[in-house]
Amino acid sequence: MMMLDQQGLLTSAHVRLVATAVGRSERRVWDWVAKARATGNDGTASPTRFTLTPEIRRLLVLWGGNASAVHRELEKQAAADPRLPKVPSLATLHRALRRDLTPGDRAGLARGEAARRAFDVFGKRPPGHRNDAWEGDHKCVPVKVWIEDELVQPWLTWFIDCARNVIMGWAVTPHEPSRDAVLAALRTALDRSDPFGPAGGLPGLVRVDRGKEFLCPAVTSALGAFAVPVIDLPAYNPHLKGTIEALNDAVEEMLFVSMPRYTDQQELTGRRTADPDEPALTFEAFVELLQKWVHWWNYEHKPKKLGGLTPMEAWRADPTPLYDVPAQHLAQFGLEDDGSTRVITTRGVQWRNHAYIGSWMVGLGGTSVAVRYLPHHDASIEVFGLDGTYLGSAVLAEQASEEQVRAVRNARKAKERRLRADLNAAARLRRERFEAVTSSAPPQRLGSLTEAEAEAELSEAATTNLRNVNPGYIPHPPVPDGWARPIQADPDQPGSDHTLQESE
Repeated sequence: MMMLDQQGLLTSAHVRLVATAVGRSERRVWDWVAKARATGNDGTASPTRFTLTPEIRRLLVLWGGNASAVHRELEKQAAADPRLPKVPSLATLHRALRRDLTPGDRAGLARGEAARRAFDVFGKRPPGHRNDAWEGDHKCVPVKVWIEDELVQPWLTWFIDCARNVIMGWAVTPHEPSRDAVLAALRTALDRSDPFGPAGGLPGLVRVDRGKEFLCPAVTSALGAFAVPVIDLPAYNPHLKGTIEALNDAVEEMLFVSMPRYTDQQELTGRRTADPDEPALTFEAFVELLQKWVHWWNYEHKPKKLGGLTPMEAWRADPTPLYDVPAQHLAQFGLEDDGSTRVITTRGVQWRNHAYIGSWMVGLGGTSVAVRYLPHHDASIEVFGLDGTYLGSAVLAEQASEEQVRAVRNARKAKERRLRADLNAAARLRRERFEAVTSSAPPQRLGSLTEAEAEAELSEAATTNLRNVNPGYIPHPPVPDGWARPIQADPDQPGSDHTLQESE
């Protein structure tokens, strides 16, 4: 309109058209034109308004998103330095926060990246078909179970099919998992025979999140032998493997939360649980319950994304062809080889300075063989011919009995408890406590130490140092009263240093 007005082409028809388009009267539009003619402002320049600065964003982080605290800090800075611009009102600051920051930005400045991501929008991968892609992950189980008179939190390693939500394979370890747990779970996932089938076969790819156990050479080479790539996703991006993350949440909400000694259960005052002496499950009982839940998930649970079918029903209804792993190849899956050639002798096969024997070795003395083994499993090995033929398993010939292993383990725990007690006692000696203050003043140490206590502790420390230097050191006992004692030296009398006081 202003361009037409400057060229002398603005007519009532133009004004009527604009008024109809914006829902205003013709008189209002003529008023806009008159104001623009008088001020020269065509309305494209926005009026100056308060906007957030990088300094205000930093203050929001400092005060955890508290706008009132940020406003007080700005007023304090303005009072100290008159050259700073005028501080806006608190209401203006709130309007600027709502206008210039998204809800995700406000949450991130107040509580961090995890809170910001809750407001993000994530895409969804195409559904795909069965065995198109698997996702794998570790989960620390939030339940304490009994293992050999000790409460521990087991770890769960498992894989899920992204298209049909079938749990393909899983393994549980009483400690943090290593590559052997990944290989065990993968082996059950690939195997379609009983009791692991009918789901299984070779996947198109496997997605993991930079876990060192998933990316170790033993796992990548085992899958690489079947042309299955392992996709290394960026760290701390759970949305990139949402299927396995949803499974981790589901097993906790549907199973773990109902188990005894659940670590995240509701608390009373003082962070006490309702039943602190609640009996815990044994490791075997926990694994049995988990196994039943996995069967329920695959054969009875009906996720919404599957349209009323269970994961196993959706799997069987998928016409996508499967590629099975031959049994002889599956027997060698995940085994490592040190590349050395060994010979079967009368003592069996030597590996890592130990002898391994098997009944199939009878009559094969002098045969050259290759040894393959599962990581961290020294009780048995797998023996192959130099042409790759599988010969059989061999077990450790001189393996300690369960009683001997338990006795050694108890001795180690006793030494650990004794060292922990010594460390705690030393920590109490080093600990210093100070008096509480109500003003900005140097704190005063609590716990007075007398002169006699200081001398006694220093004397004991000196004796301890001598014993550390010479373990056979024995301090001298007090001198008996009947012994001759040196007479106090008199500097005014020569030779008094050698005068002795004779005993009566």
